Amino acid sequence: MKIPFFKYQGTGNDFVMIDNRTGFFPSSQELIEKLCHRRFGIGSDGLILLENAEGYDFRMVYFNADGREGSMCGNGGRCAVRFAHDLGLFDTTTSFIAVDGPHEGFASEDIIRLKMSPVNGVERHEEYDFMNTGSPHYVTYVDNIEEAAVVEIGKDVRYGPVFGPMGGTNVNFIQLLGENHISVRTYERGVEDETYSCGTGVTACVLSAHLREGWNGPVKVETLGGTLQVDYTEKSDSKFDDVFLIGPAVRVFEGSANI
Repeated sequence: MKIPFFKYQGTGNDFVMIDNRTGFFPSSQELIEKLCHRRFGIGSDGLILLENAEGYDFRMVYFNADGREGSMCGNGGRCAVRFAHDLGLFDTTTSFIAVDGPHEGFASEDIIRLKMSPVNGVERHEEYDFMNTGSPHYVTYVDNIEEAAVVEIGKDVRYGPVFGPMGGTNVNFIQLLGENHISVRTYERGVEDETYSCGTGVTACVLSAHLREGWNGPVKVETLGGTLQVDYTEKSDSKFDDVFLIGPAVRVFEGSANI
């Protein structure tokens, strides 16, 4: 059997995209892990199914590279919006549903604006902040992000005694570059490695920086894969709404995979 697919990337966070509106895809952890494998498959940080959903333009179903269905992926959401736009499902504005609830997306020629879920609280600690931006994120600050031991520390935190029993967390490192300007690197659970960019992680880092520095959005974020922006409104102490992840999402190629 041949599986038609498309490859998209958002600031280096790359995804296998499959139009599954007819329900043809034989979903299994083993198959998805194989397709995402960078040596024996197509290669990606995750796989996204675009499916029908009553009352919405589409449903986004996201799987991590390990083949397990994941929590919300921000860059994956932006790529799903671009994919749906390329398929002709909407003109400029879309509404879709994902694992964490409904989202809105706005497409221009170069940029996708994705409305993220509200953030209903931030655990603030001296050495780190923790919050859920659709996925759980640990956020810590460093003086030199290029020297940060992202994978080593990320694994320790992700599997450690605090977060390990709850299924683990993504781990983010921030360097403040200037007013409303940060650099971020992320260790992603499910990928179990550093990725070039993480949308929900970037969002968490910006909201953490707002609480610590008092900045108003939008905040510019440098990642290994490119530049993003996050805009937001603080509704009350550590609670945010109108959170937007903003940046490019690009089709890389398309093809078919033998399974």
